[in-house]
Amino acid sequence: MSDRVPMTKVGEARLREELQQLKSKDRPRVIAAISDAREHGDLKENAEYHAAREQQSFIEGRIQEIEGKLSAAQVIDVTEMENTGRVIFGTTVHLLNVDTDEEVVYKIVGEDEADIKEGKLSISSPIARALVGKSEDDVVAIRVPSGTVEYEIGKVEYI
Repeated sequence: MSDRVPMTKVGEARLREELQQLKSKDRPRVIAAISDAREHGDLKENAEYHAAREQQSFIEGRIQEIEGKLSAAQVIDVTEMENTGRVIFGTTVHLLNVDTDEEVVYKIVGEDEADIKEGKLSISSPIARALVGKSEDDVVAIRVPSGTVEYEIGKVEYI
């Protein structure tokens, strides 16, 4: 399995913004809270101190996680690629449910960017895995908990 973490340019920018926020604002705020709590005396029974230390641990862990992902990031910008009509990472796919004629639109993104409410599917989701490599007008059968749903790929956008 590859160590690379695929992400869109937008996903990379969001991670960099979060990292900047954690390092420049959240980390100094928690360090100040720990220092302030230490001045209140006995640390064994100081709830403010323990809460601040727990928050510091979370922040440091998240910083390491983001830095790891960014160092392994493979940023894919489909806007710079020729639209071949094939579904690949980063494309926006218009699907038509063959049975109900209901249309759905999904953008295939990295795991950190996935948000089904915004129509963003993780590349590792069953639907995205079934779609990748297919082309416009292909019919794809996707297994869901209630059975199998067939979608026709209407349009593939490289936006």
